[in-house]
Amino acid sequence: MTIRLGDNQYGKAETHVVRVTRGDAGRAQGAPSNEIHEIKDMTVSVALAGDFAAVHLTGDNSKVVPTDTQKNVVFALAAESPVGEVEDFALRIARHFIRDHASVRRARVSIAEQPWTRVHPHAFERSGTEQRLATVTSTRDGEWVVSGLAELTLLKTAGSEFWGYPKDRYTTLPETHDRVLATAVDARWLYARAEVDWAEARAEARRLMIETFATKHSLSLQQTLFAMGEAVLEARPEIAEIRFAMPNKHHFAVDLQPFGLDNRNEVFYASDRPYGLIEGTVTRDDAQHAPQAW
Repeated sequence: MTIRLGDNQYGKAETHVVRVTRGDAGRAQGAPSNEIHEIKDMTVSVALAGDFAAVHLTGDNSKVVPTDTQKNVVFALAAESPVGEVEDFALRIARHFIRDHASVRRARVSIAEQPWTRVHPHAFERSGTEQRLATVTSTRDGEWVVSGLAELTLLKTAGSEFWGYPKDRYTTLPETHDRVLATAVDARWLYARAEVDWAEARAEARRLMIETFATKHSLSLQQTLFAMGEAVLEARPEIAEIRFAMPNKHHFAVDLQPFGLDNRNEVFYASDRPYGLIEGTVTRDDAQHAPQAW
């Protein structure tokens, strides 16, 4: 029997960096009352793969880029210039490791950005739980960019049904032609190229998903998932495929009959768990297969 080392990678996970962009006057003497500041609040994870067999097999660290160095690269690149879009920042970090370290054959950088809303020229309010996501995979042969969002919480109180499913002795769920449909969308989409107007593409993809959720009459959350992906791909040719994970945030009508009351589909119990989890990929027929992107 031969024992061998399989696929492996390592890196520095969840470096939390907050980058404030301010004018020269603010840098020199504190923020003037009318100076507009920008803020980027990001959690950055780096994973490197390559010629690292020796460290596993013999403890030879000669080709290992320390994870502490990886953390410092994130901070240094954030300081050198404004971060810009998170996709651009992830590309800069990934390209650094491919360019500067011969032992690194693949660099994957994932960023989760927490948005903040301005309430004053240099004061901000945290904008809910939704996060902006970006993952860049860079090798010596190519680059792949996956953008996305997490915890986009949506709900509609009409235009959703669920019926016609198989029933057996364990089925207790009643059919409904009028239900609350709620979910927290986790969506990630692969770009067909690495040069895109990231901000516009993301804003439009998000808008199309929300609009489709709201207006598409739903016979199932699966149908809604596909319709959301279809709308994005039809409108955005730079996006090759989109992957969804959408929990069904169940809202059950409360039985008010014991209290002598009718529930006209107005009072619900919102159950947080267990929940149905609907996952699916929507892709173009001509999209290039890119498993390395994921």
